Amino acid sequence: MVLTGRRLTVAAALTCVLGLVTTGCTGDDRNGFRPGAADVGDPYVPGHGNGGYDVAHYGLDVRYDPSADRLTGRAVITATATQDLSRFNLDLVGLDVGAVSVGDTAADHRRGDGELVVTPRDGLPRGRQFTVTVDYAGVPTAVDDGVLGSGGFLHTTDGAVALGQPDSAATWFPVNDHPSDKATYDLAVTVPDGLAALSNGVPGPKSSADGWTTWRWSERTPMASYLSTLVIGDYRVVTGTHAGRPMVTAVAASLPATGGAATSLARTGAIVDFLASRFGPYPFDSYGGIVIDDDRIGYALETQSRPVYGPGFFADDRPNPSVVAHELAHQWFGDSVSLTRWGDIWLNEGFASYAEWLWEEHDGGRTAQRNFEIQYAATDWGQPSVEPGREQMFGTAVYKRGALAVHALRRTVGDDLFFRILRTWTTERAGGNATTADLVSLAERVAQRQLRPLFDAWLVGGAAPTLP
Repeated sequence: MVLTGRRLTVAAALTCVLGLVTTGCTGDDRNGFRPGAADVGDPYVPGHGNGGYDVAHYGLDVRYDPSADRLTGRAVITATATQDLSRFNLDLVGLDVGAVSVGDTAADHRRGDGELVVTPRDGLPRGRQFTVTVDYAGVPTAVDDGVLGSGGFLHTTDGAVALGQPDSAATWFPVNDHPSDKATYDLAVTVPDGLAALSNGVPGPKSSADGWTTWRWSERTPMASYLSTLVIGDYRVVTGTHAGRPMVTAVAASLPATGGAATSLARTGAIVDFLASRFGPYPFDSYGGIVIDDDRIGYALETQSRPVYGPGFFADDRPNPSVVAHELAHQWFGDSVSLTRWGDIWLNEGFASYAEWLWEEHDGGRTAQRNFEIQYAATDWGQPSVEPGREQMFGTAVYKRGALAVHALRRTVGDDLFFRILRTWTTERAGGNATTADLVSLAERVAQRQLRPLFDAWLVGGAAPTLP
C-alpha cells in the first residue's frame, strides 16, 4: 500500500472499506479522530466489550414470536464518546441488522464476528453525547461458553429465556457487553396474548392489540449487561409491594403451585430485609425472582432486581431458601457494586456464598463459624480465588475460598468493624465498579490497620492460612 499525502490508492481505499486498516482512511485518524477498540481487553472474555464510548441508557423495543422463534427489535442507545471517535463497535451475535443511525443521520455499518461496526457520517468529539438506533431481526442464538454452560437466548416450549454469565445480552440486543460499562434500561417486549414477558426493574403499564400484549420494564439503577434478562412463557406471576417497592415473582406454570419453588420465592422479602440489616439498604427500586422449568439452565443468576433460578435448585419439590439468599446477596455484591474485570469474580461469589452462611445461622441452622470450620478443612489451597483462570471462573475457590476470606476478615477485625466495612463498601461503591485492590484499600481505611497480608493469605496463598 502506498499513500501520498491524504490521497489513497484504489487498494488502500478498499482496505478502509473492509476495515483492515484505519490510518489515512476517511473519518479515521483525521484530526485525531480514531476508531474505538473492538475489545475491552479482559482476557476472561475475549472479544467482549468495546472502547471509545460509555453507554448511559438502552431503550429496547422487541417483539418475539415463539411459533417462529423470531425476534424483531429496535435499540436506541444513548452514549458519550470517551475519545475523538471515528467509528465504534457494538457486540451483537447472530441477528440481522437493517438500518443504523447516529442521531438523525444514517450511519454506515457492517458485521464482524459477533460485532456490529458503526461508522457515523461525522466524527464524534470526546465528551459528546450521542444516540445510536439499530433495527434488527432474526432467529436468536443460544451460546455455550464452555464455562457455565447453556446461555444466551434459548427458545423454549412455550417462549424463550435470555440468560447467562458472562454471555447472554449480545444474543438479543446490540450492547457494549462488559460489566465495566453499566447503563440504565427501558424495555418494551411484545408477545402473544396469554404469555408473560418478564424482565428487570419496575413493571410499567401493559397494553394489548390484535392478539399481542406489550409488557414494559424499567431499570433506573445502572446495570451490567449480563444481568439483563428476558423470560417469556406460561408463568404464574405474583405482583405486590414490599417496603413500598414493587415485588414481582413468577414460577413456571409447569411447576407445582405451592411447591418448593413458590415457597422459597415467598421468602424473598424476609431474606432481603435480613441482608439489608447486614449490608446496608437494598440498592434497587424493585424486588422479585423467577423460577424457570428448563433443565438446560443448571444455575441460578443474580439478574438485577429479579434473580432467575433453574429448576434443579428445587428438586423433589424441596424449598431452598439458601439459593435465594445467595442470589439476593448479589444485589449488593455484583449487581450494585460490579466487577471491573472478571478476574475479580470472587468479589461477587465470595460475599454471596458468605451470605448463605449468615442466612443459615439467622434461620436456625449452622452458624457462620461452623460453616467456616467445615469449609476450611475441605479447601484445596492450591487454587486461588483472585485471577482463578477462565476455566475456574465458577470454581470452588471463587465461591468457598472467597467466603473463607470474608469470614477471616470478620474474625480479624471484629463484628463492628467488619459490618462497617461491608456497609461502607456497598454505600461508597453503589452503582459502580470495583476491584480487589479497591476492597483491600477500603477495608484498611475503615479498620485503620494493614490488611493486605490477610487478604493475600486467604485469597491467593498456596498453603492453609493460620486460623484467626
